Amino acid sequence: MDAQGRGRGENIDPADQWVLNPNTGEYELRLSPSAPQSPIPAPRGPRNTGAGNPRARSASPDQAPERPGRASPERETPGRDVPPQRRRRGAPEEPPGRRGRKPAKAKKVLLWTSGTVAFLVLATGVGGYLYLEHLNDNITSVSDDGASTGGFKKDQAINILLIGTDKRTGAGNEGYGDKGSEGHADTTILLHVSKDRSNATALSIPRDLIVDIPDCPTQQEDGSEKVIPGSIGARFNTSLGQGGRTPSCTMRTVTELTGIKPDNFMVADFNAVKTLTSAVGGVEVCLGKDINDPDSHLNLPKGTHRIEGEQALAFVRTRHSVGLGGDLSRIELQQQFLSSLMRELKSNDTLTSPSKMIKLAEAGTEALTVDSQLNSINKLKDLGMELGKLNVKNLTFATVPVVDNPAEKVKATVVLNDAEAPQVFDMIRNDVSFTEVKQQQKKEKAAVAARLKGEKAPASEVRVRILNGGAPAGSAQSTLSWLQVDQGVSKSENAGNAPAELAKTTLEYAPDQADQARRLADILGLSGSAMKPGESVTNSQGLPAMTLTLGKDFKGAGVKINAPSAKVPDSAKKSTADKVVCAE
Repeated sequence: MDAQGRGRGENIDPADQWVLNPNTGEYELRLSPSAPQSPIPAPRGPRNTGAGNPRARSASPDQAPERPGRASPERETPGRDVPPQRRRRGAPEEPPGRRGRKPAKAKKVLLWTSGTVAFLVLATGVGGYLYLEHLNDNITSVSDDGASTGGFKKDQAINILLIGTDKRTGAGNEGYGDKGSEGHADTTILLHVSKDRSNATALSIPRDLIVDIPDCPTQQEDGSEKVIPGSIGARFNTSLGQGGRTPSCTMRTVTELTGIKPDNFMVADFNAVKTLTSAVGGVEVCLGKDINDPDSHLNLPKGTHRIEGEQALAFVRTRHSVGLGGDLSRIELQQQFLSSLMRELKSNDTLTSPSKMIKLAEAGTEALTVDSQLNSINKLKDLGMELGKLNVKNLTFATVPVVDNPAEKVKATVVLNDAEAPQVFDMIRNDVSFTEVKQQQKKEKAAVAARLKGEKAPASEVRVRILNGGAPAGSAQSTLSWLQVDQGVSKSENAGNAPAELAKTTLEYAPDQADQARRLADILGLSGSAMKPGESVTNSQGLPAMTLTLGKDFKGAGVKINAPSAKVPDSAKKSTADKVVCAE
């Protein structure tokens, strides 16, 4: 019997047997004094570890076998009210003085999508390393088929693909999803966590978005590889389940769509929402109107409610009774729900409750399918430690900008908004925070007022030399032509390549050229920080001129240089996880 099964004969919740040791400041497993303290067994062996089985249960490579019936000498210490902290067999002895250290500060850990990351709460420091080992047997892994980067790295930005399927497995799920569904990508979120872990973006991808699904090399159960043919102009949700497509095919489709290659993927089904919300005692949601949706089975009056289990699943499944009644409205509802769930997970009621923590760990790992690069509790714990550095107020939920499919008379699908979607993808690829955009605008406000405010010289009086400092080849000449022909900046010239590449485009000018600089900044869309007061240079006519150096952020002649980072498109419908929003 393992730690989760102890005490059931006496109707004791196993989670309540984790108690705080006042001597160490850590939670430890405490058994009934009258009961023999048998050892905690090793995790169950993998249920199916046949070669090539993509759904084989994963065991930790660090796992050491436990000898049945052999108790730790520490458990036999007489006269102790609280049993000593157990350590993994074979682990080194604790150094002197370690027992008296201050309790470690609980790590902040987030839940990004229903049923996929709840196990990460274990990074908060609940005692019991052996229990982490036990959870390895809960994890199901599937090959990434070479579609990922090879796994997240601690010193780089992280991109995790989170997939919720509509597969109707599990008790009570017959009334949801498509009957006989193989499990399509019903809810998909690309989670980007910045390199410095200060912010994150959770980008929802509509299931009805028309995309090109590439050919997908896929590992079969016998270990062989089969290429699943791609599809042109297909619904995004068919990138999973259709024709034998696995999550790695959804990963390839996302890369094709966004230009962003995910590091890992995580998949969950309907059971995840039910079990995780019940594990935390429910989550609080707000309705701006009465909702009675016979399709999702959600029936709640206007106001604030605490929901869990079947009711929580009904909430995230409803769409006909909110917004415009389509999938985009449901995405907004799901984002509101996930924000509430994360706030619940971060609350002291959850982080300080061993009962809730253990229930979350069990529910999360049971509901989870991960890629082969993320197939042990130790790897998941490492990821949790990285995600735990983030504050939810800097997590932005957004949606891929789309428009109705113009090819349809009866609108059922959507296509990319070509004017705004590339901007969103570019911000994520370049690790630009959706929340920091606003913060950066505030920081630059003073510089903008000082450098951009004032009279602007006529375009015909602007003298500037243009250098290519990291922009695509030919950018200096194309910019020169555009400035002279379309903008009237006739006193401009191509000065070739800059001596060094720059990440950002800059304009250097002398104090007496400020009015010229303001005019050129207005034409190019330069921010105050891009304007560099300095010295003038001499142009080919022997006259003083400014220096415009096109950096790697240059997007093309006529494209405002500050456009990609100046504003998140309104069509992305962004919100942050710390805000309470009522569903309408």
